[in-house]
Amino acid sequence: MIEISASKVVQIIFQHREGPIARAELHAFIDGLNVDEKAHLTAIAWVGRGVFEASDYSEALRTAYSEARAPTSDYLMGMPHLSENLEAGLEALGIDVTGEEEDLL
Repeated sequence: MIEISASKVVQIIFQHREGPIARAELHAFIDGLNVDEKAHLTAIAWVGRGVFEASDYSEALRTAYSEARAPTSDYLMGMPHLSENLEAGLEALGIDVTGEEEDLL
């Protein structure tokens, strides 16, 4: 089970797309997540990037916990395609975010 709300992931996607204008806000938002949410966010990004298959989500999550050394916000924001990775990860995991996207628009 994924322990970060789809609405939080969608908010991160939207903020990342805003580019440098929202960088400080995005950094603060990710820093404000709890440890579990940060690990799940990282695992979703990895699934979307193709590092792990959706069927290996548990392994991706274990790896996210065990390899968390740098601040999660720095690590994730260093991904050039973070928003695309998160979108692809959510899709691969079968998580529909249509309602959350409409709420932010």
